[in-house]
Amino acid sequence: MKKVLSFDIDNTLNEPKMPIFPEMAELLATLSQKYVIAPISGQKYDQFLIQIINNLPETANLENFHLFVAQGTQYYAYKAGKWEQVFNYALTDEQANAIMGALEKAAKELGHWDESVLLPGDEINENRESMIAYSAIGQKAGVEAKQAWDPDMTKRNEIAKLASQYAPEYEFEVAGTTTINGFVPGQNKEFGMNHLMEELNVTKEEILYFGDMTQPGGNDYPVVQMGIETITVRDWKETAAILKALIAMEEV
Repeated sequence: MKKVLSFDIDNTLNEPKMPIFPEMAELLATLSQKYVIAPISGQKYDQFLIQIINNLPETANLENFHLFVAQGTQYYAYKAGKWEQVFNYALTDEQANAIMGALEKAAKELGHWDESVLLPGDEINENRESMIAYSAIGQKAGVEAKQAWDPDMTKRNEIAKLASQYAPEYEFEVAGTTTINGFVPGQNKEFGMNHLMEELNVTKEEILYFGDMTQPGGNDYPVVQMGIETITVRDWKETAAILKALIAMEEV
């Protein structure tokens, strides 16, 4: 029996970097009455609030929402009416600089570092405390621009491969639509899922995971390798359709 519904965020619950649509918000609120809802993503904490939590209706059971930030290297729970950080495996300055330096060097060498395309206040390398996220055209770029930049992941795979040569003591993996995550070895979504199971006191068999990057090299793939039941989706609409079916089955 499933107790936890866990989700990637971008392209799984929403369009990249956009708030969830009202339809998805209602579905998550309904499901939170019975299930633990545990998004796990490379996003930083503020984006979990902007994209998911702040858009939920009052019917949502926030105590059943658990936020596994930066691939689960940070964890936030709703306690006594507010969100509290339970843990944060933060990078040291030396680690953050090494990862950012490798990503910048690799991207420049391959011709994929252009700060002129950034919107005001945006950046290509973002320090998310416990991981670094390279976003080729910035975090604030529009959905269509992001989806068009590297649809087959060729550019990002090349950058990640080269960055790993410049900083072999760290890991680099493709995520989102224009993103590469850089982090301490082992701190991918398997790391996050292991902590999720420990914090929520559940087993692999009690988790159902949804993600769009489940192929080898994608940031959801470690969850698949763990043997956790995973549903691969193309976009948030497909996730919504599956969640509607799940709710309908519960009502029978």
